[in-house]
Amino acid sequence: MSAAPLARTFFELVLEQASHVPQSTALICAQGRYSYGDLARRAARAAGALHAAGVRKGDRVGLLLANRVEWIDLCLAAGAVGAMAVPLSTWSTRSELAFLLQDAGLSVLVAQARFGEHDFRADLLALRGQPGMPEPAKTWLLDAEPKDDSGLTRYEAAIEQAEPLPPLPPGESASAGDDALVLYTSGSTSAPKAVPLRHYAVLENAFNIGERQGLTAADRVLLASPLFWAFGGANALPATFTHGATLVLLEKFEAGAAIAAIERDRCTAIYTLPAMSSAIVRHPEYRKPRLASLRTGVTIGSAEEFLAAVEGLGASELCNIYGATETCGNCAVTWHHWPLQRRAQCQGPALPGQDIRFVDEASGSPVAPGTPGLAEVRGYVTAGYQGASAAQNEKAFTADGYYRTGDFGRFNADGDFVFLGRSGEMIKRAGINVSPAEVEAVLRRHPAVEDAAVVGVPDKERGECIFAFVVPRPGSVFDASELLRHCAAEASKYKLPDHIEPLAGMPLTVTGKLQRRELKQRALERARALAAGATLS
Repeated sequence: MSAAPLARTFFELVLEQASHVPQSTALICAQGRYSYGDLARRAARAAGALHAAGVRKGDRVGLLLANRVEWIDLCLAAGAVGAMAVPLSTWSTRSELAFLLQDAGLSVLVAQARFGEHDFRADLLALRGQPGMPEPAKTWLLDAEPKDDSGLTRYEAAIEQAEPLPPLPPGESASAGDDALVLYTSGSTSAPKAVPLRHYAVLENAFNIGERQGLTAADRVLLASPLFWAFGGANALPATFTHGATLVLLEKFEAGAAIAAIERDRCTAIYTLPAMSSAIVRHPEYRKPRLASLRTGVTIGSAEEFLAAVEGLGASELCNIYGATETCGNCAVTWHHWPLQRRAQCQGPALPGQDIRFVDEASGSPVAPGTPGLAEVRGYVTAGYQGASAAQNEKAFTADGYYRTGDFGRFNADGDFVFLGRSGEMIKRAGINVSPAEVEAVLRRHPAVEDAAVVGVPDKERGECIFAFVVPRPGSVFDASELLRHCAAEASKYKLPDHIEPLAGMPLTVTGKLQRRELKQRALERARALAAGATLS
């Protein structure tokens, strides 16, 4: 067990680590290697630039940046002057960016001139004058051409001209209860929701996440997921820094680059997702000995996906997790030292400071222990949405302070959280709730199945029927009858798929998440065709 830091804000945390271990490596990224002392000095200079630009307590600083040292500089600097960091997705289209800027109410926006296929300089110029767009002097462009004539401020110039922030009077810097981050998260609504997270909640929760992983100051934690996700900015980053460890940052995920970074930097922990783990294992340059340094980390997914990640990556102490942006990233995490099968079959007990309960979907009353219900969380949880999404607060939070996750789950006999699926994804077949995850797990256990996804389709007799899609393993022949026999041998009759169809690959979002709505539409179309007399292909 590590000793928790005393600091309760992001900036104070790095100052504390810099005072204890100034030369210890805090960050490895494309821009270089930085010690905790380096980050403290860089953040002080960035804070001086923000303060000179008029940023004060309660203001918001937008970060339209990839995973790079300047993201961390500005996140720390914002708290130093009492402001909030508002990370914006670097996947945003121009129209999406227009909404985010109008909703966020930024005092200063720092954006990369370009990232990948996105020309943010062109986007910002096209949006100039629209509601929410900061004035040109307070729109700082990183990596702009030296003679850029856009009228936007060069970030490098703003930093070079600034003096390090001097000590501020009491009350002007951020305090533990102030918001550190405002993260935009997609969900059940068409527009992203603005989720504010408080300094102390993020840091204390992230420290506990690091404890579940067994992190120490000697660890090197690989993060290729974006910092603008809670998975990155509210989980990997503070979990690493609260343990005095090293964050190894990739600007974006690419399997070959991840393999190279693990080998080169001797990474001992990894923040991964099923699609990322699978991509690493399938990469032509994958060799398991190249990943030999990996020990721990976190991932999500089914039991089969979890076991595949442990085996493929060689991270024998990998942890299974559950959470949401609203719960500071994770609210349940398995212990790294548990037996492998226990970690695979659940998402662990609630973290210290997190209270999870399950309620009946219809009545909202707590269900009996072990009974499936909708998960609600209280503790290190956002105080409520902001901006346009604030209108959803009454629906999203209970009167006694619990966040309604919209996820079905239950506690097992050991008191561990077991995720069953999203509320809208549960299938009501003949009056019985069927978890798609359970059926998918059965299908994945067949040796001819690479991946599986299950959705419900309206049915006059049973309410809904179970429609399954599978991706056959390379070299395997799709046989629906054989798969149905396999399911009948392993699952209750009410969980058996009514139809199974092959796919070349699952539809995924840019973040690697399954596009279940697209599958649902495809299932509806196929169900209509089947009703009209078509045959399964």
